[in-house]
Amino acid sequence: MAKFLMFAGSARKASTNKRLAALAASTAKAEGADVTLIDLKDFGMPLYDGDLEQDRGLPENAKRLKQLFVEQDGIFIASPEYNSSISPLLKNALDWISRPHTESEPPLWAFNGKVMAIGSVAPGAFGGLRGLVPLRMMLGNIGVTVVPNQVAISNGVNAFDDAGALKEKQQSQMLKATIKQLILTTDAMTGSLQTDERNTP
Repeated sequence: MAKFLMFAGSARKASTNKRLAALAASTAKAEGADVTLIDLKDFGMPLYDGDLEQDRGLPENAKRLKQLFVEQDGIFIASPEYNSSISPLLKNALDWISRPHTESEPPLWAFNGKVMAIGSVAPGAFGGLRGLVPLRMMLGNIGVTVVPNQVAISNGVNAFDDAGALKEKQQSQMLKATIKQLILTTDAMTGSLQTDERNTP
């Protein structure tokens, strides 16, 4: 069975993107998926610095997060929009775990061959859509297959009910369609990889 990691690119306790990540996790679990939900606040890291990396290597939290990425087949990121781009917290985490920390580690070990889906919640009418463009581009450039469907939840302050579900049916269907595409694509690619491995002499 494919394994999935889900998290938000925000550390704020009341983050609506954390609510989206949690809802994505429960939606995937309802489809029978094996899901791990994490909080990036539990993986605090310094701002990426090449000199710091050279002197001390990767921070322990970067190694922990990288290992989580490596162990998963599919990943969902709820990414808040900061000035039409992604949050500094998310960018910093992705930058750190893109770096090797052992001599035998393959390039971009945490990302290569992964399937990801992305989404965002924002107060405005675009639902964080502008920030998903650079995130999709970045992930595609580092070996990730990003599924076509994505989630953009507008009017984020009022989007969720007290139980954590999306109030609007259209938004709920958008999330379900994205998670289903993530699961189906991951299952298909995981099966293809296993077949290739069996057929390799």
